[in-house]
Amino acid sequence: CEDCGKSLIGECKLHGPLIRAKDRVIPSRARLTLPHYLTLRVLELRAGNQQILGVFAKKVIQKRTQFGPYVGQLSTKLTCYDESRLVLQVLKDGGKYFLDTPNEDCGNWMMFVRLARNQEEQTLVAYQHCGEVYFTTVKPIEPHTELKVWYAADYAKFMEASAVFIKEESDVCPLPPAAKEPVDPWICSSCGSTFETFALLESHQCVHKDRV
Repeated sequence: CEDCGKSLIGECKLHGPLIRAKDRVIPSRARLTLPHYLTLRVLELRAGNQQILGVFAKKVIQKRTQFGPYVGQLSTKLTCYDESRLVLQVLKDGGKYFLDTPNEDCGNWMMFVRLARNQEEQTLVAYQHCGEVYFTTVKPIEPHTELKVWYAADYAKFMEASAVFIKEESDVCPLPPAAKEPVDPWICSSCGSTFETFALLESHQCVHKDRV
């Protein structure tokens, strides 16, 4: 104790306890990387104070806006699985690895983006480029709209995934192959052709533009 000059085990009985000052709480790496025009919202609070977060736009985000690359740890085995988030893999040096994000200090804000349950709520498409995963907007995103993502056509094949489905209990995840059912297709307004994904429709529409 600096007041009575004694070394004590515990608090000084004469002058009382010290005034404890706590360090400032610093956001995680993932939260610090969030662009200024995006915000995180708590959508649900589960047992153990576990927060279910979503990423929302604070201003209009234009179509064809690219985010990334996705930051995670390369792993041969997925250690952190969340049924509301996309499972991501990349090719590195001839091997196929998971992009694992076991905690917020080893990833970036993209780990908070939830997967889309259908084409209507999908705002982002995920794809692999040069061994990295990027998200790109497939339509303008209005303020207060949640960013939700699904695989691009080629990346879906790489991930052995296809369309997006809604389970009866509203949990978001792809169903096993035997239980898959067709979803509303993307329809070309020029010729009426239907496509399974937005990316395929967009490629098809480019052909129409070239012919014109």
